[in-house]
Amino acid sequence: MGNPKREPLLEPLLRWLRLRRVIAEIPEHSIVLDVGCGRNAAFLKAIEPRIAQGYGVDFKVAEFQTDKLKTIQVHLGEELPFADDSFDVVTMLAVLEHIEHEQAILKEIRRVLKPGGKLVLTVPSVWAQPVLEFLSYRLRIVDEAEIRDHKRYYDRQKLKQVLIQVAGFDRFRHQYFQMWMNNFCTAMKG
Repeated sequence: MGNPKREPLLEPLLRWLRLRRVIAEIPEHSIVLDVGCGRNAAFLKAIEPRIAQGYGVDFKVAEFQTDKLKTIQVHLGEELPFADDSFDVVTMLAVLEHIEHEQAILKEIRRVLKPGGKLVLTVPSVWAQPVLEFLSYRLRIVDEAEIRDHKRYYDRQKLKQVLIQVAGFDRFRHQYFQMWMNNFCTAMKG
C-alpha cells in the first residue's frame, strides 16, 4: 500500500496565508470559479458554506459534484467550458505562473466573468524565485516539481500590463504579501 506522499513542510502554511486574504474578496452567496483548483479542490471545499455555487477546473482534479460544488477536468490552455458572463468571482491562486499561454487563459477568465465580476489572483513575485528555488532544491521544504514548473514570475507592472492592456480587465488593485514573495491582486470586468 505505502503512505501517500507527504506534503513539504511549508506548503500548508503558505496555502493558509493565501486563503485568508482571498476569502475576504469573495462576497457571500457568490457563484465562484476556481481556475487551477488542484487535485482535491481544497479551496472550494473551504469556502463552500459561504458561496451559492462553486466550480473548479484543473487538469488533475478528481471530478465530483455536490449540491453546491462541481469540478471538471480541463487543461488550462483550452477554452473554459462555461458560458459568457457566468461567474461573480474567479480565483486563480498560485496557478498563472504554471500556465504556458497566460494571455489566453486570462481572456477566457474575463469572458466567463459577469460584468462587474472580479478576478482574484495570487502569483509569486520576481523576488520569490531565488528564495523558492533555495527552499525547494536545497532545503526540500517546498515541492521541487512545482517550482521547476514555474514559467515566469511577476511584479506589479507585469501583472498590470497583462491584466489591463492584454486581457482587458480594469480596476486593478495590487499588493505584495508574504514579505514581497507573493503578488495579490484583483481586477474587474467592466
